[in-house]
Amino acid sequence: MTIRLVLVDDQEMYRMGFRAVLETRPEFEVVADADDGDTALAMLRETEVDVVLMDVRMPRMDGVEATRRIRAEGGPRVLVLTTFDLDEYAYDAIRAGASGFLLKDAPFEELVAAIHHVHNGDAVVAPSTTRRLLDRFAATAPPAGVPEPAADDARLGELTPREREVFALIGGGLSNGEIAERLFVSENTVRVHGQRILAKLGLRDRVQAVVLAHRMGLAADAP
Repeated sequence: MTIRLVLVDDQEMYRMGFRAVLETRPEFEVVADADDGDTALAMLRETEVDVVLMDVRMPRMDGVEATRRIRAEGGPRVLVLTTFDLDEYAYDAIRAGASGFLLKDAPFEELVAAIHHVHNGDAVVAPSTTRRLLDRFAATAPPAGVPEPAADDARLGELTPREREVFALIGGGLSNGEIAERLFVSENTVRVHGQRILAKLGLRDRVQAVVLAHRMGLAADAP
């Protein structure tokens, strides 16, 4: 299966570099690139794309606003690439609907894995920067669509004991594969649990699940 990618970054050297390394992988096809969010939006309306690799600091329309509009229009999933591990723009991009974020200097195999996770509907929750970002995020305000605290307990009661366990592990930043190894079940079983958790809690995606688990203090319960 070919994963069609679009690169959005105002620095041509970054676009050229990412294109060069990503195209060494047979499963990736970089179908287009853009130097700002406005250009990317116009391109995405005419191009079939699976995952957008989005810079955040760009002129005209930055990556945060572009991500918000892409998701509002039902566009492809967005993986934000940032230079700084506590970038306020990355924080806002997650609120805008990004499926996660990664540092631009992450190892190539980590980038490859992140693209696959996002393409499969998972979120990229990198251990180093994302944990601090989500801790701060959860301590301030819930993202749009996450139920208010008053509704949390009632919604949590709809989860089965196994789903609560999976929910806590998601909150702890584990991928589906890691959860499957921890619980001695198949990765597909974990994926099904994850889908049911999102539906029962009224969440949009895995990023919101991580944020909610942190807000409720359940991420610390992951074994």
